[in-house]
Amino acid sequence: MSKAFLRESDVEPEPTVVRPVLLAPGAKRYLTEAGAERLHEELNRLRTVERPALAGAAADLDAKRELRKLDERARELQQILATAEIISSPAPDRSIVRFGAKVTVKEEDGTTSTYRIVGIDETEFYTGGISFQSPLAQALLGASVGDRIQFQSPAGPRQLEIQLIE
Repeated sequence: MSKAFLRESDVEPEPTVVRPVLLAPGAKRYLTEAGAERLHEELNRLRTVERPALAGAAADLDAKRELRKLDERARELQQILATAEIISSPAPDRSIVRFGAKVTVKEEDGTTSTYRIVGIDETEFYTGGISFQSPLAQALLGASVGDRIQFQSPAGPRQLEIQLIE
């Protein structure tokens, strides 16, 4: 039977989407200053722009679902921000890769890539933000310009040379 012919009270709520836990129990959640600022901005936008816009259409079932998703994301952001340890930018000494650093590496085939080592809640594939827990970040942390690092990628072992630390 189509949901169009059911009363709202007869429709079962959609199951809550639970994101996988990426941190081990008791592990610290780290954020860069920029990442914390972006999450604060997202939370503020959800509260002041998106929620009020949806609240006006709360009689609509689709709007209710969207409002529920929005509220879940807001709670998730509050939890992240409440439990995160914000790490300030790396010291001016750019000779060693640290949390928050932007690192340019050269592949064995000569291509270069740039990565920024960030917390798990601010990883961004398209901008090169990689989690400090990733195999690549673990191999980069503590290395210096000119060092060759090896790590196990999903495609197999890789070797990279550090070109620049920003």
